[in-house]
Amino acid sequence: MTETNTVQLASIRLITDDLPHLVHFYEVLTGVTAQYLTDDFVEVVTPSATFALSTPERVAFITENTPRAKSNNTAFFEFLVQDVEALFARLRAEYGDELDVVQGPTTMPWGNRSVIIRDPEGSPINLYTPVTPDGVKLQQNRTPRMLPTGE
Repeated sequence: MTETNTVQLASIRLITDDLPHLVHFYEVLTGVTAQYLTDDFVEVVTPSATFALSTPERVAFITENTPRAKSNNTAFFEFLVQDVEALFARLRAEYGDELDVVQGPTTMPWGNRSVIIRDPEGSPINLYTPVTPDGVKLQQNRTPRMLPTGE
């Protein structure tokens, strides 16, 4: 008899020294109200994934290479969005010159309209919308799939 052990990605978590500031940023970015599960642990639940944030105290039990704020040099967060131009405009309106724009709206060779920014702690974020037939086809073959407008 073969046993299975289902593994599901529950969330991706960022560690921050300024939880309210970073939570606000991700609320503006996602349009989702964050859920404070405790004073030092927050989840931003989107239709396809949960983005979590916490303070360093929440992971203090890890004594070697303790996760710390402002040290993300390996992860690149990607968000599939219905309208990347509209989201970019909303972020610009909210943050003005404080928004760290790495790459303004650009149509990538594979068919996505993409904006690359950094969150207030320096983590890179790719916001993208498939805009060409090839881009749409590519997205249809992966998860998450773009929700139809109005859902």
